[in-house]
Amino acid sequence: MNAGIGTPKQDFSVEFDTGSDLSWLQCKPCNHCYPQNDPLFDPAKSSTYSSIHCGSAECAQLDPARCSAGRTCRYEIQYDDKSRSSGNFSHDTLTLSPWDLLPNFRFGCGDHNRGSFGRVAGLIGLGRGESSLISQASQKYREIFSYCLPSIASSTGYLLVGSTGSPPAGIRYTPMIREASDPSTYYVKLVAIKVGGKKLDINQKVFSTARTLMDSGTVITRLPPAAFSGMRAVFRRHMANYTTAPADYELDTCYNLSGHEVVKVPAVELVFDGGASLNLDIDGIMFGEPAQSCLAFAGNSNDQQLSIIGNTQQVKVTVVYDISNQRIGIGAKGCS
Repeated sequence: MNAGIGTPKQDFSVEFDTGSDLSWLQCKPCNHCYPQNDPLFDPAKSSTYSSIHCGSAECAQLDPARCSAGRTCRYEIQYDDKSRSSGNFSHDTLTLSPWDLLPNFRFGCGDHNRGSFGRVAGLIGLGRGESSLISQASQKYREIFSYCLPSIASSTGYLLVGSTGSPPAGIRYTPMIREASDPSTYYVKLVAIKVGGKKLDINQKVFSTARTLMDSGTVITRLPPAAFSGMRAVFRRHMANYTTAPADYELDTCYNLSGHEVVKVPAVELVFDGGASLNLDIDGIMFGEPAQSCLAFAGNSNDQQLSIIGNTQQVKVTVVYDISNQRIGIGAKGCS
């Protein structure tokens, strides 16, 4: 997404992440920054920038929160893939569009950053914690947001913070589950998987044992071992007429689809409690290039490990996070 920070605003391309709360940008002066397409944010050029002091209630929201020698609040965040960012916890005006300004937006001004962020300038956190964009904007926009992830880079998706009134047509909802041990992220209950229109014979205990997370920041969907092995076996039978290709790291069901003008991949449907479902076509099922196109699912190492619905499986659909009503909605044909 594109966002502006500061007065006058400096524009940046950033990731948005439903799996975390804290927003941050790479800032000048930077001790360790990865390469990005945009210039670094320069707080010295913003008349509305200010650092947050240690001992303040805002600093106490961070976990962990640290202090610099000058009593400036320092943030530090590490993600599951070991990417990380740290720097000064700060205030400035966030511009989401020419008419949507959030003064005193709390964010991290990162001076030590490393990891797999591509070349974006930083990250916008959309979790349920106090420091997230959604929580900070709740009085203005209510606690609701939606997005559609495009299937290819040349297409356009969207992120809508707040509500335009009536919900989009064709949305079906599943309860949003709050986990006491991880209250800021979004959990749902996966109840069934269909391949080629047929429901897989998977014991319900398999789904109830593992928690299932909806996450815009994870690429590949991860399933309990029994669910993944059952799905993979049926999928491979449907794809028996295609030439197999070598595995790609954790993706172990790959095909060489080069030279095929038409590829027939069995539809996959992920069914959630309450009747909402993700109906996947090839864009949400396969990942990679034609010469090595892989089933975009992986199996967890044990039954208790967290299941994750990744962003490959969310492409082209509308996903609505209605926090006030504790539900997540899914609708088809959100974008191309």
